[in-house]
Amino acid sequence: MNIENTKAQMRKGVLEFCILSVLKEKDAYTSEILDTLKNAKLLVVEGTVYPLLTRLKNDGLLGYRWEESTSGPPRKYYGLTELGKQFLKELNGTWTELSDAVNIITSQK
Repeated sequence: MNIENTKAQMRKGVLEFCILSVLKEKDAYTSEILDTLKNAKLLVVEGTVYPLLTRLKNDGLLGYRWEESTSGPPRKYYGLTELGKQFLKELNGTWTELSDAVNIITSQK
């Protein structure tokens, strides 16, 4: 069994939750989102994040706006919609339950 593949699948499973969480406080453009994920040691590549952002937008969880940049082309800033805020709230509850259950199981001797 390939441990790297298993680790990648685990990261992929929480990536949507992490992206929504990054956007809960303020709108951000893709590079900011990627930097936040990388700083948290959640290794992702642009090719993974862009399709996910599009899917979250198409699902009505994210909106976006264009903003002029002083150092290049305009930037697309993503933010949570009201539906996205509610969805994130539900994910937070689910994550807490799941995390607690996994911690109980993995800490057993």
